[in-house]
Amino acid sequence: MLYALIILMFLSLAAIVAAFILLKHSDKPQIKKLANTLFLCGEAYLLFHVLHLIISIIQYGVSDFSVLLTVGETYVLVQSFAEYTKRSRLRRKLIIAHAVVIIGSIAFLFPLVWMVSTALKLPGQAMSYPPKLIEFPMRFENFKTCLNYQGFQFNLYARNTLYLCILSVLGTILSSSLVAYGFSRIKWRGRDFCFYLTLATMMIPFPVYMIPLFRLFRLYNWVGTFKPLWIPAFFSSAFHVFLMRQFFMNIPHDLSEAAFMDGAGDFRIYWSVILPLAKPVLLVVGLFQFLNTWNDFLGPLIYLSDQKRYTLSLGLQFFQSQHGGTDWNLLMAASTLVIIPIVILFLCTQKTFLRGMTMSGLRGG
Repeated sequence: MLYALIILMFLSLAAIVAAFILLKHSDKPQIKKLANTLFLCGEAYLLFHVLHLIISIIQYGVSDFSVLLTVGETYVLVQSFAEYTKRSRLRRKLIIAHAVVIIGSIAFLFPLVWMVSTALKLPGQAMSYPPKLIEFPMRFENFKTCLNYQGFQFNLYARNTLYLCILSVLGTILSSSLVAYGFSRIKWRGRDFCFYLTLATMMIPFPVYMIPLFRLFRLYNWVGTFKPLWIPAFFSSAFHVFLMRQFFMNIPHDLSEAAFMDGAGDFRIYWSVILPLAKPVLLVVGLFQFLNTWNDFLGPLIYLSDQKRYTLSLGLQFFQSQHGGTDWNLLMAASTLVIIPIVILFLCTQKTFLRGMTMSGLRGG
């Protein structure tokens, strides 16, 4: 852990030096942008490391090395910040804001990095003290062990989860888009009141109606099947209706009026005019629903009892509770395997996701 922090500290110093070098040749906007990025990353990590040193001093006591390192890094941090903002003519408030955001990103990424690090360790190394971020040799075979582990049928759980995700995404997109079309493109008495009433249902927490819903599904003999986990998606969701309504209201009404003059009805306009123009928000809603279904734990825990129907989240909990103990390295390896598809999906749809969120009015559009 200590060696990794020191290595990252030297890398941050190298990034700051590289930023000053690139700034001398910043005739092109791309070079100046690269210099600013390197400087912000270097400054953010130096600030993070100074805060880490201060916490270590408070927790473990004062030592000559820690005090010297803290004072030296603070001096470099302040001097480089003052000199770079002077040379690059950047606003200092903007740099401070970006540095704070980068530090926050590091704080959010650290649990993910620690999970992957633990997944590559031996069982004894996972709980060693003091903790180490990197251990050699790295145990990549832990992932293979999880895939072939007798008590954790990863392939079966992944198929079950993907089955629920596909049906839930399909149901949510179809039902929520229909409701949103009615709230945004069709004028009828009481439309806004019904829309606000729909939004009000978002304030009702799931535990309030969990027991009545369970009794209803038990009456239909759906408990123990996948039906309670995907059929409700075909009855829309208030949050997804809100996103789609905001997007549909930004589509010019002239298109609907032109289609109506050509003899198209409301459903034809919805299917042939609105939906093709609403691909960004459809992808956003689909991504939200996919994430919710993929990560859902409480729903499968309530309605599923057969191990052959477990989802990945429920399978992870079952894996952890086996034999009265936990192999933390294998559990972290299994958790890494579970989140990899989500990370890949988000990286592939990031631009569309941000575009859809912006045009849906969630960011003030």
